[in-house]
Amino acid sequence: MMYLFEYLAPAILLLAIIISAVRILKEYERGVIFFLGRFQKVKGPGLIIVIPVIQKMERVDLRVVTYDIPTQDVISRDNVTVHVSAVLYFRVIDPERAIIQVEHYFNATSQLAQTTLRSVLGQHDLDEMLSQRDKMNADIQNILDEQTASWGIKVTNVEIKHVDLNETMIRAIAKQAEAERERRAKIIHAEGELQASEKLLQAAEVMSKNPQTLQLRYLQTLNDISNENASTIIFPLPMEIMNAFYKKPSGQDEQESTGQTT
Repeated sequence: MMYLFEYLAPAILLLAIIISAVRILKEYERGVIFFLGRFQKVKGPGLIIVIPVIQKMERVDLRVVTYDIPTQDVISRDNVTVHVSAVLYFRVIDPERAIIQVEHYFNATSQLAQTTLRSVLGQHDLDEMLSQRDKMNADIQNILDEQTASWGIKVTNVEIKHVDLNETMIRAIAKQAEAERERRAKIIHAEGELQASEKLLQAAEVMSKNPQTLQLRYLQTLNDISNENASTIIFPLPMEIMNAFYKKPSGQDEQESTGQTT
């Protein structure tokens, strides 16, 4: 029995060492292997062997990480305080650099995203924050991608979710929008008056050259008035029509001129 224990104990110890040396990496994982503290290679996915004591493995996830950037207090270029929240998408493309070049790459990327968000938005006015989100998203992404490239990190996208204002600023923006709508309405009305006056001027020029058009317009006006439910209709007579009643017949003029000669 004693001899059996002497042989069984080393076998159990060897089995335990083998089990502890076996690592299984998923398809989206990689293992950064260090041999006596020095970088050796990147392994995975699948089954790999890590020799205990002399080798150490750091597991790295290659999937896209979604990180909600906490709400940041940002002072815009026109001295307006807003509360901005955003979401960041990034992933590891070089496991070696993600482990060796930076300590805790996730925390480093998240802190950099917060400071970059405040820095970029602080260079814009409030109107630009509200109307040019796509441009600011691209600017933040480019800056983050450039700075995290040395860490083996790829920033795939940045999206600003909310730009929150206090009640005072909301009321001020509402008044500004109302004033802008009134200004546009007055401009449109003035442009309409200008176009109408130009058309009336053209119509007057046409009527002055063709008196018949004035009479046609007069008759059309009478027709419109007659269609209305009115008991009394008062309408003016053009001077051209009244002159026709005062015009003497040609025969009468000749008789009068003959009588005077006699």
